[in-house]
Amino acid sequence: MKKVLLTLGGLLLLNIACKEQSKNEQRDQSMVTESPDYPIESVNIQNVKLKDEFWLPIIQRVQEKTIAYALAKCEEEGRFDNFLIAGGEMEGEVKGAMPFDDTDVYKIIEGASNSLISAPNPELEKLVDSLVSIIKVGQEPDGYLTTWRTINPANPPANWVNVNKGERWESLAASHELYNAGHLYEAAAVHYKATGKRNFLDIALKNADLMVETFGDGEGKIAAVPGHQVIETGLIKLYRITGNEDYLTLSKYFLDNRGNPENHELFGPYSQDHLPVVAQNEVVGHAVRAVYMYAAMTDIAAMEKDTAYLDAVNALWENMVNKKMYITGGIGAKHDGEAFGENYELPNLTAYNETCASIGDVYWNHRLHNLTGDVKYFDVIERTLYNGLISGLSLDGQQFFYPNALESDGVYKFNRGACTRQDWFDCSCCPTNVIRFVPALPGLIYSKEGNTLYANLYASNEATVELKDQTVRVTQETAYPWNGKVKFTVQPREEGEFTVKFRVPGWARNEVLPGDLYRYSSKDEARNKLSLNGEELDAAADNGYFTVTRTWKPGDEVSLEFPMSVRKVIANPKVEEDQGKMSLEYGPMVYAVEEIDNKGSFDEIDVKPEDSFKVEMQPELLGGVNTISNEKLTAIPYYAWSNRGIGKMKVWLPAEEK
Repeated sequence: MKKVLLTLGGLLLLNIACKEQSKNEQRDQSMVTESPDYPIESVNIQNVKLKDEFWLPIIQRVQEKTIAYALAKCEEEGRFDNFLIAGGEMEGEVKGAMPFDDTDVYKIIEGASNSLISAPNPELEKLVDSLVSIIKVGQEPDGYLTTWRTINPANPPANWVNVNKGERWESLAASHELYNAGHLYEAAAVHYKATGKRNFLDIALKNADLMVETFGDGEGKIAAVPGHQVIETGLIKLYRITGNEDYLTLSKYFLDNRGNPENHELFGPYSQDHLPVVAQNEVVGHAVRAVYMYAAMTDIAAMEKDTAYLDAVNALWENMVNKKMYITGGIGAKHDGEAFGENYELPNLTAYNETCASIGDVYWNHRLHNLTGDVKYFDVIERTLYNGLISGLSLDGQQFFYPNALESDGVYKFNRGACTRQDWFDCSCCPTNVIRFVPALPGLIYSKEGNTLYANLYASNEATVELKDQTVRVTQETAYPWNGKVKFTVQPREEGEFTVKFRVPGWARNEVLPGDLYRYSSKDEARNKLSLNGEELDAAADNGYFTVTRTWKPGDEVSLEFPMSVRKVIANPKVEEDQGKMSLEYGPMVYAVEEIDNKGSFDEIDVKPEDSFKVEMQPELLGGVNTISNEKLTAIPYYAWSNRGIGKMKVWLPAEEK
């Protein structure tokens, strides 16, 4: 072995590299081709070239700043050292605060790999290979990979509780050994997809084979389930790549035995381990664990046509969206346990809304749309993306929210955050989860089924889509979310019939969210418009889509117009904290009133039913945003708050309702 110094964007990273390249690092096309398990399939991010003035700068910020920043933090806090210490390449004790610190490295690799899919970068690929070589050093000969236990089982990370000192698997409720494995598998699957290399995938497969040997029914196996879910979706991704049925079987075993007291001592509602998953109908406990589990349940429902799983998933989704979701799409009301609250328990100042939970919720809703094609799932995705998810990343890409409150008094301190963004956290899952998610975002824009193309989100891009009988190039031009005009140019390889379904956003259908948790104070009567080659069509939205089936010709143009106006939102009367209040929206954006824009009047701001507002694009403010203002207030998009220092903020404003 020899030490190699690599650089990326000015970052110096001390690394370990093999003297000769392993055969497993060669690009490999011998594995089973991943086949869709859902009737609707996402269009690969490799085939979607984003040109959007809203989303592209966010993605580039993550690629150019946040990844390098997170690598520097991981180096500073010993994330890489732990793999080297575990493998005997370095001396020392466990570094870091959490038993899942290893996953920060995995998630950075996943984000970098998603970047490589859309934009090949030899320097970045070389850096990723160097990180993989560090991880390999820390893996035990039988495949085990959780560095703190390998280094010293009797010395768990200092800041974590309820981790028993001892050997493997002795405290699965808290050790995160299986959670670590899940993020390893997720990252390795994306890396293999991006590069065709086996180097990271083989590390994951070796670990997964150990899990298959260790857990399940049978002599000598351990009957148990993970404390923190994510291994379930990770195993499914490895199954899709390899075709190894053992991985799918183990994933379903972990789900089937949740809430089974004959299998293990139950962890309780905090870990969604209080009832069998098919008997659960209320979202409870740790919100991130929950949505990761629901995503895996949806995979099983799709792959195995399991109606019991599907019924449970539907019941859980209905409960969450109708009773436990914030206006921003955020989930998880309580700091205690990072958990869902009771039905309609949605406090603002103390709202938790972990960034990771929003990310997991998008993963779940995307699966549900791929299973059903129902527009309501993308209504949730859009609201979450533009509001409660990207709020977790600062405009400079180097500060973060772990919780995402809907109100700040400029003073209140809370777990892993305050009334302003933080440089990093002792538990750094949210920054690295943003890194893995954001570069993959273009994969949400389009999906396909047979000869049908779904346009789910609106952002300027060029995409190439392989339908059943036709290859279609689609160009989308728009200033969305700042206005609701979108132009599509459709270029089929040859003239032919197929269908394009253009999603009409929920807000443009006068729905805040599916269900009755929120409503607009008045209906917007403005008509959504659809034009083909300059001629307006008399078209009505069918199940939330403008559906156009025709013989398409190269150069056909479709124009959409979703009129935007400032909307006042009212919460269900059962949400006690929001009674006598309204929130403001414009298009898909939730707005917040921040003290810095309303000095001297912040505490007196209110909204009346007859209030009118001016909407103004301010290109020099917060990277360029539409503001909402009148003589009483100025409001900015919620996602951009707390980028100008500490101060008061609120989303829900005192109001009078007719």
